[in-house]
This record gives sequence, C-alpha cells and structure tokens, in this order.
Amino acid sequence: MNQLVDGEWRTDAYEATDEDGSFQRGETGFRNWIAGSDVPDHVDAEPDERFQPEAGRYHLYVSYACPWAHRTLLARSLLGLEDAIDVSVVDPYRGEDGWQFTPEKAGCTPDPLHDSDYLRELYVAADPNATCRVTVPVLWDTEEETIVNNESREILRMLSTAFDDLGNDVSLLPDAGDEATVADVDEVITEIYEPVNNGVYRAGFAKSQDAYDEAIDDLFGALDRWNDHLADQRYLVGDSLTEADICMFTTLVRFDQVYHTHFMCNRTFVHQYEHLWPYLRDLYQTAGVAETVNMAHIKEHYYTTHPDVTPSGIIARGPDLDWEAPHDRDRLGGEAPTPTADD
Repeated sequence: MNQLVDGEWRTDAYEATDEDGSFQRGETGFRNWIAGSDVPDHVDAEPDERFQPEAGRYHLYVSYACPWAHRTLLARSLLGLEDAIDVSVVDPYRGEDGWQFTPEKAGCTPDPLHDSDYLRELYVAADPNATCRVTVPVLWDTEEETIVNNESREILRMLSTAFDDLGNDVSLLPDAGDEATVADVDEVITEIYEPVNNGVYRAGFAKSQDAYDEAIDDLFGALDRWNDHLADQRYLVGDSLTEADICMFTTLVRFDQVYHTHFMCNRTFVHQYEHLWPYLRDLYQTAGVAETVNMAHIKEHYYTTHPDVTPSGIIARGPDLDWEAPHDRDRLGGEAPTPTADD
C-alpha cells in the first residue's frame, strides 16, 4: 500500500492485511484539537490554544467518495458552517499517486491554498519528514499553515463543539437536560465502528476465508441488532439526530450501491431491512444531508480504485433506490435538526 516515508512517497510501504488475511486499518497521524473542543474521555489529548475557532481560518479537504470524510461534510452542512469553513474536493479515483486534485472533473475542485496536484503535498508541507498514510478528511489551519487533524471522528467532534458561535442553533450532541448523554453517543460510535464502519472493509479486503467469514458475521450481526433497536426509536441515541447517526449514515448510504457487491457484503441489502431502510431514508431526507451525497463519486471510487477487488474497473449499475419515499419515522417522535430562521 502507498504512503509517505520520511516525506517521500512510497508505493510499497506497508501491508493492509496481517498474516491471517485480516484487514488492518492504519492509524491517522495528525491529532491536534481546536481550542474550545470537548475532547471525549477516550482520547488522550487536550485542546491546543494555537488553534482558535475562527471563521475563514480552517479549510477542509475531503472526498465525496470516502465515508470518513463524508462525516465531516455532513456535520459542516447540518451545523451551518459552510461560510465558516471552506472545502476542497479531490478526485474520486485514487491511483498509485494517491488522492489528487483534478478541478476539470465534475464535482472536484482545485487546491486553492497551495495549488497542489496531490493531497500528499499538504502532508509534506505540514511535516517535511512525515511517515504516514495520506487520507481524507484533512482539517487545515491557514494561520499556522499546518494540518490540525486527519481523524474523522475527532474532526466531527471539533465541528460539533468548538464552532458553536459560527454556525446555526443545531446540535449533534444531547443537551444537558436530555436523558441521553454525550457518553452514550461516544459508546454507540465505538460500538458501530468495528463491525459496521470498518466491517465492510474487513470483508472486502480480507485475504482469507476465515477473515471474510468473521467480518461478515460481525457486520450482519450488528446490522440485525441495530435494525431491532430502531424498531421503536427514531435515532440511535436519544430523541435527536446525533454524531452517532452521522457515523452510521455514511456507511449505510454506500451499502447497497457499493459494499453489497464490491465488498461481497451480500447477505442482505439495507433496503431489505424493515427498520434500517426507513431510518436511512429519514436521515437522507433531513435538511442539509442529501446535498452531501455524491453517488457518482462514491461508485467511481470504489469500483475503479481497488484493482485487487474489482480488477475490471467496471462500475456496477444498480440498485435503483427511491431515497425520497415516505419513511413514516416521524411517528416515533424525536426531533430532526432544524436550523434557525436566520440561517
């Protein structure tokens, strides 16, 4: 697999699977926190006073194709931070040179800050001796001229807590008076990560039957469980849409179009689940969500970027899903995010 080693790009730097054929996701390398962020208990870090939450100061680098980057796009949209944080979008195709900027391609942008050809140039600008994978999302600070953080879950929490004064009145975490707590949200995000968010990759990139079978059992065991959980509850945690729903959404919205076929997660489509499918449509139809979903980029990326999985590069056509069909989830109560009238 490709990564930077001492600031130099290598195409043979590490193996993505272990000796048992199980997929192993690498760690992200930049883990600073913006001042004013509520750092979760499971993270050993403190907000850094160098990084003040100011409008126009930070730039978000994303891929529409990537579920991890999609988390940050969703938070930015739901929280009304579009004017406070600019975004650049890389090409959905990722070749041997990594994520690249091709502004002539539909849905893609240039790098307005550095005029980079490849995302890895930002990593080297932040650390000339960087040894790490080059991933999205990237939260860049234009004042310190460095990467603040490239871990999606942590950027999500920063957007949720450090930028309160720059967005709308929407919250992605339970209020102090709610029965649910922020700890409950963190617990669910952790619970869905390994079997669901990472589980589809564990299945798709498995190099042994045992590794694949274990991933599939974990994945569908978790989906069955959360399907039952959502039978009488509109959202994953409490009565409002939270970060946990964002983390579930970015996997589920890709599932039937990509993971079911490309990653051989084909026991069940999400649209065959009694409660997960209406839940997914409910989230999709929430104001600010649909415009962050670029299915053309999603499908191009997965079907053309992983030659070990789909060497032909042919993009699967189906299924044709009705995302706007009524979901009837309102009957369960709960409150969808509603921006203030001035936003």
